[in-house]
Amino acid sequence: MATRHTPAAVPEATIGHRRRAVIASTVGTAIEWYDFFLYGTAAALVFPHVFFPGHATYTGVLASFGTQFVGFAARPLGAAIFGHIGDRVGRKSTLVTTLLLMGASTFLMGLLPGYASLGLAAPVLLVLLRIVQGIGVGGEWGGSVLLSMEWGSRSRRGLMASWPQLGVPLGLLASTGMVKLMNSVAGGGFDSWGWRVPFLASAVLIGIGLYVRLRVLESPAFTEVKQERVVVRQPVWSVLRHQPRAVLTAAFVRMSEQAPFYLFITFVLTYGTEKVGLPKGELLNDTLIAAAVGLISVPLFGHLSDRFGRRRVYGIGICCVGLFAFPYFAMLDTGSSGLVLLAIVLSLVFHDIQYGPQAALIAEGFGTNVRYSGAGLGYQLASVIAGGPAPLIAAAILQHTGSSTSISWYIIGCALVAMAALLLMPRQAPEVTVPQAALATHDSAREGHAVSGD
Repeated sequence: MATRHTPAAVPEATIGHRRRAVIASTVGTAIEWYDFFLYGTAAALVFPHVFFPGHATYTGVLASFGTQFVGFAARPLGAAIFGHIGDRVGRKSTLVTTLLLMGASTFLMGLLPGYASLGLAAPVLLVLLRIVQGIGVGGEWGGSVLLSMEWGSRSRRGLMASWPQLGVPLGLLASTGMVKLMNSVAGGGFDSWGWRVPFLASAVLIGIGLYVRLRVLESPAFTEVKQERVVVRQPVWSVLRHQPRAVLTAAFVRMSEQAPFYLFITFVLTYGTEKVGLPKGELLNDTLIAAAVGLISVPLFGHLSDRFGRRRVYGIGICCVGLFAFPYFAMLDTGSSGLVLLAIVLSLVFHDIQYGPQAALIAEGFGTNVRYSGAGLGYQLASVIAGGPAPLIAAAILQHTGSSTSISWYIIGCALVAMAALLLMPRQAPEVTVPQAALATHDSAREGHAVSGD
């Protein structure tokens, strides 16, 4: 049995507070994704030579993408740790910690000597830092999305929650731009020292992010939860026990978004340079253009989900990704600059049709007092089944078959799984729905409230 509590209407936030929450969420998230994507770009272009030398081309690539997967595997752990803190203590303080974790690990990667200097210790330390990165980003997403979404009105949650999602194209734009800049500046020295500069620059970005986040107020929705004394003792356990379908469908609905995305932004660099023979700089330019388009498309589709429904918009995105699986590689294989650019831009636009409404779609499946834990766990579990293994699977397929055909079928399979999860996903949850025994504190004035099933 569960106590269902609907809090009083949240007072309308001032324009200044709302804007500050959106900026704090978006800027901080952009910085964290800058760190995370920077690793992915380096894993495709540099790390096979720096940390895994002496291997055949694709063996080194597989080893490099393997260390990338470690970061994905750590993200659910970060979601559980910081979901607990975020639902118990608050969104704001949790987000400051995740930002520091990401920044410190990325900065230290820039100082890490390669295999030639440290031997086996170099890739081991790289993996450890990648785990810290994964824990940080695993706890980041839920809090940043909720801080923005919970400051907005219910009728605009799709748009409000999409602003932090801009961290993805912003982070991709910044990381790819820095790599391209240093590739031009360092020239032949890029593999030895040039790649380190974007990692070291993370320290400056973290300072900016902290300044912005420390000035924001806690979200009104979570403040209401604390005032009404319905904070949950063990939010992670509570949500896993009482809403397992919501968590699992949130993970599997991302199969068509996250798995193809990491093929579109990281594996494409390996495929384009090694298989098609395209210049590294040209691929980075195309990725920059596609990321810039995302600055418009992500909030646009978040807004459209407020008007036409999240499931409808998301379902269209799933279909687009599935239908584009074969044309995508066919366009890359032509080697034509125009078609390659079009393929990369369209791939990320179809991704954004899902990514824009995704935050609100997932977060609305959980009550406010378990939302950080539930939404974060569902979102980050996809890293283990979708984003993490995707480049590894694609690289292994290409190594064994020499063809992209099976990779296209893999993308289609991800789309089918995501569509099934979308159809099975529970409808929007009450603002607060938790078992009475799970409440950290219980106001005796609430004991007369009606009791209903989960």
